Amino acid sequence: MNISGVDRHFFILVLFLLDRILMMRHLNTKRKPRLWVPPWVIIGAVLVLAPIFFFVTVDSINRQKGNTISLLKEKGAALIRSFEAGARTGMMGMQWGGAQVQQLLSETAQQRDIVYILVTNSTGKILADSDPQNIGKPYGEGLNLYRISHSHSLHWREVYTQNGTKTFEVFRQFVPMQGRGMGRGAGRRQGMMSGDWCQRHLNPEQAQGSDAQVIFVGLDMTSVENAAREDIRHSIFTGFIFLLIGFAGVVTLFLAQAYRSARTSFSRVKAFSDNLVENMPMGLIAIDPGERIASFNQTAESMLKISATEIIGNQLSEILPASLRNFFYQMKTRTGPITEELDASLNNHQNLPLEVIGTSLSDEDGAAMGWVILFRDLSEIRHLKKEIARSQRLASIGRLAAGVAHEIRNPLSSIKGFATYFKERYRDTPKDHQTAEIMIQEVERLDRVIGQLMEFARPMSIEEKITSLDALIRHSLKMVEGDALKKHITLEFNHDPGIETAKIDPDRIKQVLLNLYLNAIEAMGEGGSLTVSAKRSERDNGVQITVSDTGPGITEKDLPHLFDPYFTTKPSGTGLGLAIVHKIVESHKGEIQITSELGEGTVVTILIPHALED
Repeated sequence: MNISGVDRHFFILVLFLLDRILMMRHLNTKRKPRLWVPPWVIIGAVLVLAPIFFFVTVDSINRQKGNTISLLKEKGAALIRSFEAGARTGMMGMQWGGAQVQQLLSETAQQRDIVYILVTNSTGKILADSDPQNIGKPYGEGLNLYRISHSHSLHWREVYTQNGTKTFEVFRQFVPMQGRGMGRGAGRRQGMMSGDWCQRHLNPEQAQGSDAQVIFVGLDMTSVENAAREDIRHSIFTGFIFLLIGFAGVVTLFLAQAYRSARTSFSRVKAFSDNLVENMPMGLIAIDPGERIASFNQTAESMLKISATEIIGNQLSEILPASLRNFFYQMKTRTGPITEELDASLNNHQNLPLEVIGTSLSDEDGAAMGWVILFRDLSEIRHLKKEIARSQRLASIGRLAAGVAHEIRNPLSSIKGFATYFKERYRDTPKDHQTAEIMIQEVERLDRVIGQLMEFARPMSIEEKITSLDALIRHSLKMVEGDALKKHITLEFNHDPGIETAKIDPDRIKQVLLNLYLNAIEAMGEGGSLTVSAKRSERDNGVQITVSDTGPGITEKDLPHLFDPYFTTKPSGTGLGLAIVHKIVESHKGEIQITSELGEGTVVTILIPHALED
């Protein structure tokens, strides 16, 4: 018997799905999940983080530049205050002259980072300069020196010297005679001296227009600019580091979320595959590369009568039936799925017919992961195939029997008529009269057989109606009560109180029961018991009727043929009784089963679906 194309395709589809699921589980358990960052995440992180860190870096650079300017301004202001203090000290000693002013400027300008110091009047003419060559030259073009010379505010600008050096210039009003901490007399004396200080201590050209002065201090920016550039590089580097850290943080968050999603997905796949493997309606055996049992589902346990806890992890050669082991070894030597039907010998010495398909498993790299075997029980399928073959055979016999019965019945009528004639004619001849009587009896018996044959051959008509099952069974038992008493057989009836009525053909079901009663009474001989029970079946809202006896039982070789026409073990039987019983039950869309053991009696079970009303 070969596996059909539909079944084969179904098995191969199931194997493919299992192959994918098991490979996914294998890869997830053997390897770490591959987490891939999509390009849009990288681009998005850059677009979001880059402007932020750009503005932060620029702001940091601007703050550093502002701090540098403030530092230079403070330095310039301190130098101006220092020069004014020196000038005050000289004037208070009344030994102050142009040479002393020029010397003070020159010595002050010798300090580190000072490029020049000069004093101009409100018109911009240099009155004193650390470089004497510049005295008398104009300075401060573009500046409102008059306003500056009359204001106490400190000013600054960036200028370039003749040699191209960038210089930070700080300037404000120059008032050497305004001091603090002096007495009232000293203040008046200074006020007088401040008015004509330049007239007395500077030459005429220097003193001209010296009513208000402006002092300029030029500071070298080379070291400051170097420090500023270093700060800028450090700020850019720091900003870049923070950008990388932020980008890494975003990518890490994405990878963490992706990893959690992957773990969740893997857990779902694992739960689904475990549920699929355990609850699929076929037996499954997974075998690892070391030929050990890796998986054994519940259906396989139920079929092979082996516990999964006892078999998983063991070598298959120690556990599996010989036929399955041979199938596995055959599968190892071939590529692709293979199918076969075989009989597995179980521990209880029963043979279980199986439909088996198996294939090897491999991962995405082609490495062997093991093998998987799927199988299902063929007992029901074989039973159905036998029933179909039997039905086809009975249909052929029925059509033949109908034709034969029709042809025989007419001659039988003639024979019976002639036998009746001779019976009346030879009434005074006992021997001939008896012979004619026997002929009539045999013709009537043959007519009954033909009648049964005709009933078996024609389609069975069923007239279902609501019937009291209790009354029907009790009435049927009443009809065989006399035969049972003659053989000292006790009759018992066990009725389920939950069954009141059933939708059946009462005449046909009574015919079935009478046939079964008479067979049982005839088989038991003297003594014994006949028990009838009726209860609600566990499926299809139907009824189950059981007829059991304590007779000698039926041999195992006769059980498959009990419903075949003309099969009988009784010398005087026609072999049509049980065949008609089977046909009546089938007409009710029901089933009839006979179980028996020699010396233990026989049990006949009738299942009629949809016979009970809710």
